[in-house]
Amino acid sequence: MSTAAPVELSPELAQRLTGRGRRLQGAIHCLDRHDHYGAEDYSRALAEVAQRPMETLSLYVHIPFCAGRCLYCGCSTTVTHDSERMDSYLDTLDREMAMVAERINGDRDLLQVHLAGGTPNYLSEAQLTRLTEMLERRFHLVPETERSIECDPRRASAGQLELLHALGFRNVGFGVQDLDPDVQRAIGRIQSEELIRDVYWLAREIGFDSIGFDLIYGLPLQTQATFARTIDTVVELAPDRVACFGYARRTIDGPHQHAIDVHELPTSADRDRLFRNAVASFTGAGYAWIGLDSFALETDDLALAQAEGRLHRNCIGYTATPSAHLAGLGAGAIGELRGACVQNEPDLHRWQQTVLAGRIPVNRGHKLSEQDRRRRDAISHLICNLVLPRHLADDCLDDEYRRLAAYAGDGLVEALPDRLRVTEAGRFFLRELCTDHDAYFHWDRARWHFSPPG
Repeated sequence: MSTAAPVELSPELAQRLTGRGRRLQGAIHCLDRHDHYGAEDYSRALAEVAQRPMETLSLYVHIPFCAGRCLYCGCSTTVTHDSERMDSYLDTLDREMAMVAERINGDRDLLQVHLAGGTPNYLSEAQLTRLTEMLERRFHLVPETERSIECDPRRASAGQLELLHALGFRNVGFGVQDLDPDVQRAIGRIQSEELIRDVYWLAREIGFDSIGFDLIYGLPLQTQATFARTIDTVVELAPDRVACFGYARRTIDGPHQHAIDVHELPTSADRDRLFRNAVASFTGAGYAWIGLDSFALETDDLALAQAEGRLHRNCIGYTATPSAHLAGLGAGAIGELRGACVQNEPDLHRWQQTVLAGRIPVNRGHKLSEQDRRRRDAISHLICNLVLPRHLADDCLDDEYRRLAAYAGDGLVEALPDRLRVTEAGRFFLRELCTDHDAYFHWDRARWHFSPPG
């Protein structure tokens, strides 16, 4: 657990490393390359999971719809105001659930269910109820199943939040991003501070176990002063968890990002200061800095798990209760089963046509080799628990371990007899230490890359 203020870095070191890990933004779980992995491979993986009933299983459910497109967004979403189209999506999703449940043994207790998007709470109350009933009919949700959902605070009414709580959701995350009106206008997402306060206190009064906020630094017109005011308000409200992502500009995948004026973006140096100031503010307010870009109250499960060296990260995010298998449901959903990283067809029409034809809608995947798994396990431990035990790098990762140990001379890691430990200074370059530029861990070979939720 870390609550120390940021360490000042030499200009030379910052110049050498800054930006090398920029492509590791957000939830870091995707491959740029993939094998000829298809529906038959995935069906076999599901059957193998069914043969291991004692291994834990979680679900990631992707709801791809939004009422409008935020200009910073890098997610795979569909803007629609057609409720019938969302009903049709649920029809197809139910069919996919049936196919997966049949192959995976739906009687197994679920460890976690996570709804993301898009905007899951863009669904109507009737649709949210139907979706929950679909999950309960196809899979075995128990009182201990951790149910979480990502919400747009602009659509989170008191009635909706009460319904979600009644449906069993206990963890809720709100996309706050930034509270400055000028920044909000520049990114096309207007939501007043009063709205955020009202929604937060509604969720508290209703009784959600965990409330999280998502913030983004590096947005247009964002300054040290304006972002500091946003953070001060967040600290005052005291959500249980805060994710502070860096804005990732990928106009090839998201041409709508061209609407953001690049001349209004903070410089690289200012961007780094924004994050370092955020670290100082949150840790100074009693939050533990979790892994890359998240913060949690020191009594939170994530903070306790990191302190004990048992924190994990999957495509749901950081977790203190990792699951052996994660099945993705819905267009573009991702999962990890039996040593394979898998993504569903992201195109909504093709996904629906594939499911309606009775086929598993896998778009791409990669079966991890033994070396991939070793790299993945090593980098996961480093990126979650800030330590790389020597035994995780034995044999096939000896060269990588030595290259990472060389950063001890820069003060980014501490080389101990049985492990490498990331220093306070090194934490600000944790992404860079996990890329193939210098540490040669080839993170992209073993994980999928997705942007933070919109």
